[in-house]
Amino acid sequence: MTLDHTSRPVQDASISARDLPKLLASYQHSNNLRGLFELLVTLLPFLVLWAAMWALYEINIWLMLLLAIPTAGFLMRLFMVQHDCGHGSFFSNSKVNDWIGRMLGVLTFTPYGFWKRTHAMHHASSGCLDRRGHGDIDTLTVNEYRARSKWGRFMYRFYRHPLVMLGIGPVYLFLFQHRLPVGLMRAGWRPWLSAMGTNLAIILLAGSLIWLIGLKAFLAVQFPVLMIAGSAGVWLFFVQHQFEGTTWNWAKNWKWAEAALKGSSHYDLPAPLRWMTANIGIHHIHHLSSRIPFYRLATVLRDRPELKDLGRLTIRQSLPCIRLALWDETQQRLISFRDARAVPAA
Repeated sequence: MTLDHTSRPVQDASISARDLPKLLASYQHSNNLRGLFELLVTLLPFLVLWAAMWALYEINIWLMLLLAIPTAGFLMRLFMVQHDCGHGSFFSNSKVNDWIGRMLGVLTFTPYGFWKRTHAMHHASSGCLDRRGHGDIDTLTVNEYRARSKWGRFMYRFYRHPLVMLGIGPVYLFLFQHRLPVGLMRAGWRPWLSAMGTNLAIILLAGSLIWLIGLKAFLAVQFPVLMIAGSAGVWLFFVQHQFEGTTWNWAKNWKWAEAALKGSSHYDLPAPLRWMTANIGIHHIHHLSSRIPFYRLATVLRDRPELKDLGRLTIRQSLPCIRLALWDETQQRLISFRDARAVPAA
């Protein structure tokens, strides 16, 4: 892939999205020792850093807040482990994956069973305009936006504002929305069991820590860590699908493999950030073959270099993506609210 004069990713038509899942099947095997290693080198530093923040609470509040950044990074990486468990790819045993995922869900404030189900729906429908609304960023077409009332347009612009999406949004998502199986309220008892069981475990863990170190110390440590990790996670999820060159289609023209490959970016991060985010930036390959554990995604790029530049975004190239908010069906691309003014009425 190269970049044209508009800096939009140019997709390589020589790569067949339909054939790639079969070619990637050989990378889908889990390594239990590697999985255990990745879990330990993420969980143990998180616990040590969390304890260090508590120790600094009475000594230097600013140093404590500075330490919240790497602590949040490891919490985000724990979410990536939970994410792979949800795909059944982290360990070879499905029950081990599920129980590790459930336990990590208490630390990430994310009910594992409920999230696993909605995330599977996201993978099955990503890029399909008819099936939006499950585990993705709400996205309207230009015509849908114009058809809304003034209040409806205001609310969508409010939702899409960077301060809301990356500030208020993550706090609401992890502290409030995840406490109920929103979107699956009538889907039987399993989503409720997942949400309520996680809530109970969070209450027990938080209550124990509050009893041990006090309410103020607990909130001073936990809230900034959760907020930073949540904001970073939402940004990663946003830029993985909301970028110049992504693809959306109505169901009649939608093809799963093509949407997975061309509707997901390759967020090419520096090596330390690539490790901390557990290779989730190699998202186009992940969507094509979600059973590949994150510790094998880099190997896929090494073995299949033709995939490296497909949908590739650097940090600098990703920053303007935050203004993209509407799908323009005439130009088949995401555009900003300002650009939408020039789009002719349907």
